[in-house]
Amino acid sequence: MELSHMARGSYTEVTASGRLNMVSAPNLRTYVNEVVAAGSNRIVVNLAETTFMDSSGLGALIGCLKAARQAGGDLRIAAVQPQVTMVLELTSMDRVLTSYPSAEDAFGND
Repeated sequence: MELSHMARGSYTEVTASGRLNMVSAPNLRTYVNEVVAAGSNRIVVNLAETTFMDSSGLGALIGCLKAARQAGGDLRIAAVQPQVTMVLELTSMDRVLTSYPSAEDAFGND
């Protein structure tokens, strides 16, 4: 999995490309924690290029959400692909991690 981030006004977009599984999930959690520690507490995780997610990936996203909220911010997900949407819906985590069509839609109107 490749990770990158870019400041976009009031939020930071983190892009995750590839498979979000037990191998890469800890990397996402560490990466987002570093972004939050650097002062960005409003995070959008862009999943447009994330082709697969398992329970480890879901746990990482929840951990990232917790880190952002503990820092007084929020974490939102964007451009979620069908397989990832299915995992979110099957676990009812789509109620906790609301998906937006794009990163701009996630925080664009705040």
